Amino acid sequence: MPDYAVLAVFIPTFFFVSITPGMCMTLAMTLGMSIGVRRTLWMMLGELVGVALVAIAAVLGVASIMLNYPQVFDILKWVGGAYLGYIGINMWRAKGKMAIITGIEVKASRMSLISQGFITAIANPKGWAFMISLLPPFINVDNAVGPQLAVLLGIIMVTESVSMLAYASGGKSLRLFLSRGDNIRWMNRIAGSLMILVGIWLALG
Repeated sequence: MPDYAVLAVFIPTFFFVSITPGMCMTLAMTLGMSIGVRRTLWMMLGELVGVALVAIAAVLGVASIMLNYPQVFDILKWVGGAYLGYIGINMWRAKGKMAIITGIEVKASRMSLISQGFITAIANPKGWAFMISLLPPFINVDNAVGPQLAVLLGIIMVTESVSMLAYASGGKSLRLFLSRGDNIRWMNRIAGSLMILVGIWLALG
């Protein structure tokens, strides 16, 4: 188990990195705006599973093998980016499952939301690079790796959850503001543009 000195450094370090705007946080804000915080929780579930897998792989050394085969990332990035871009276009056109039409929320399926979060998390090469560079220094090879990894993963999960909730809540507040009068069209376009941006970011990142 990491000692208190290690945790005292790891907690603020990861929180600062997690709260910084990135693909997953932008996605959380966009979904919070378009479908609300409660439905966004399903995307967050997929994202947390993806982040946990990346963190475990980084510690166990699998990530170093993956990085030697960039074509794997290319496939994941382009497929995931194209899917998010497709959703964003539908939102811009006020069509599809993610769009808000005449004030009526059309819900996306839970599995679709979970998949979006999971793909965004595991297809982000910057996330892999960050986990590879951040986690190993906090692991003491002289002690059992399992308990240390469990503690660090717990911190990562809590930090990611708090950060995504903050972004999703901010998106929901923006949605409430834009929903006044005839601003629903602009809400769809802003949310759609952000979703397309996340897709491009994922594909080209």
